[in-house]
Amino acid sequence: MSVHAAWLPAESFVALGSRRVLVHGDGVDAVLDEVTRACARHGGRVRRSPCGDADVDLVLALRQAVPLPVPAAQAARQAAGEPPGDEGFVLTRSGDVTVLLADTPTGLLYGLFHLVRLGAAAFAADRPTRRHRPALRRRMLDHWDNVSVHPVMGQVERGYAGGSIFWRDGAARHDLARIREYGRLLAAVGINAISVNNVNVGPVEARLLTDRLDDVAEIADVLRPYGIRVHLSVTFAAPVVLGGLSSADPRDEQVRAWWATTTRQVYERIGDFGGYVVKADSEGQPGPFSYGRSHADGANLLAEALAPHGGVVHWRAFVYNHHQDWRDRSTDRARAAYDHFVPLDGDLRTNVVLQVKHGPVDFQPREPVSPVLAAMPATRLAMELQVTQEYTGQQRHVCYLGPWWSELLGFRPWQTPERTVADVVTELVAVANVGDDPFWCGHPLAQANLYAFGRLAWDPRLDPTAVLDEWIDLTFPPGSTGDSGRVRATLHAIMDDSWRTYERYTAPLGVGFMVDPLRHHYGPNVDGYEYSRWGTYHFADRDGVGVDRTRATGTGYAGQYPPGWAQVYESLADCPDELLLFFHHVPYDHVLHSGSTVIQHIYDTHFTGVAQVETMRERWRQLAGLLDQALFERVAERLDEQVRSATEWRDQINTYFFRKSGVPDAHGRPIH
Repeated sequence: MSVHAAWLPAESFVALGSRRVLVHGDGVDAVLDEVTRACARHGGRVRRSPCGDADVDLVLALRQAVPLPVPAAQAARQAAGEPPGDEGFVLTRSGDVTVLLADTPTGLLYGLFHLVRLGAAAFAADRPTRRHRPALRRRMLDHWDNVSVHPVMGQVERGYAGGSIFWRDGAARHDLARIREYGRLLAAVGINAISVNNVNVGPVEARLLTDRLDDVAEIADVLRPYGIRVHLSVTFAAPVVLGGLSSADPRDEQVRAWWATTTRQVYERIGDFGGYVVKADSEGQPGPFSYGRSHADGANLLAEALAPHGGVVHWRAFVYNHHQDWRDRSTDRARAAYDHFVPLDGDLRTNVVLQVKHGPVDFQPREPVSPVLAAMPATRLAMELQVTQEYTGQQRHVCYLGPWWSELLGFRPWQTPERTVADVVTELVAVANVGDDPFWCGHPLAQANLYAFGRLAWDPRLDPTAVLDEWIDLTFPPGSTGDSGRVRATLHAIMDDSWRTYERYTAPLGVGFMVDPLRHHYGPNVDGYEYSRWGTYHFADRDGVGVDRTRATGTGYAGQYPPGWAQVYESLADCPDELLLFFHHVPYDHVLHSGSTVIQHIYDTHFTGVAQVETMRERWRQLAGLLDQALFERVAERLDEQVRSATEWRDQINTYFFRKSGVPDAHGRPIH
């Protein structure tokens, strides 16, 4: 089959493409192309200024491109005030004409896709004037794509949608049409930056910085019209690996000179290059610790090289000891990012962005918000999410993550209404989930996560249910389905609560990491990591389960939070149920706020989770004949696998805890 159109099918452009449109301004080729294609398909008419002030229904104009067409000039006077800025736009009405104004071609493009989302409502006579600007300055995707196939991780590390759209078997794919379509999808949700290679930089990938730079430039050239700047993951050891130096010590003048020269050459080839992404001193990647230097030394080295060109370095805070002794309960992987980086607050250059995972461990189905996000006021921070569903079903399970991300962004570290996580961070970054699969994400419904990431990065206060509405209405517009109302209602019934459903049939109460290491984190293995070096333990025994992270008797991690939350998490009585086992080791008969015991909660949620997935599958089957057959069959196949996997999770988890605790299910259901 051809590549699925995702949230930009031709049918979603009907309202725009059936009208008389005037496009005004220079450098707006991407906007003009979108309008021209839409009008050619749906019977509208497009004109390019200058062409007089012919009758039109819609004007798309750059504000500084004078003289403005009359409707745009009138609208500009009506909408006078704060300018929309580099990426913003103003949508208003001037008489019978809808007018979209922007300061830049990128802002105009974002406004165009906003019109597509609104559909016919964009042309309503009573549409109020509204100024739209992104809340966060950079909205970025990190691709963990390998140029050469990794012997363990494959072409895309943590990729569940086929191969890379950029690389194949050690070379660039040069599939520019596919990359261009990807750029359209990203621009339509406001994503403005991507890193095109894996943060675990191998020897071939390292060369993208130097003799393979033309491959990166080719991608940048295709994505530039869509407002997307390309970044590169680099190895900290590049001066040794690529430059032939004997050291990568950040205080070595030869090293500093090498980075300065190499970075200048990058910008000579890619003038709007975004900057570097670095994973250092983590899971075997080289870093400044090898030279007795701090992470501030390492990050500032690259920031210094990038600063003259306007670039930034995204320095990942994912640094921890991955050779832990499971017998030593005083060590705690959750503490690591805070312990390493909070002492460096104020030491990082202004073009260093510290990229912090949303939770303290590793993208588990439930974690508390990372305390680092509340502890570094003098540092630019990006919160890192994972769109690719490494620990949430790997795009074989329906798991809409918008509600979870909304909770994280709305978390109030100081328990006051004024400041949320979204107010603290300057950027949102996520691990990408696309591949060369015809449906982009392997699971067609996983497209909703990529869509939601972009929309929440643009405006973290959006309702994730309303965002899902947008995705459904764009992806399955009226005319493309047999019954759009039924399709919408069914998708909401399947997806709205799917993250919590996944949580119910997998790891309970925030404990995490009960996954199978041999299947790369897919499927249950309760003790799979329990005696490993990775520091991801649940400490279940005959008496209880959970990790004691209190200050009084445990690792002290709870004390890394501001006082209000530190007190809540420290207290067994106050700790939220969903995080209980993340912060406390408790007996199986401990009574939750819900009134259930821990052991009964485990049994109940796992039985309930499987029943909910079975209901998902049945609801989807009722859409047979209403949707594209290939899409219907792909989702049906994935739901069959989700039922099988959820059943496996239920039986293994319940059996494990029944055998540990010796406590039977209060409802007498079969536990093997």
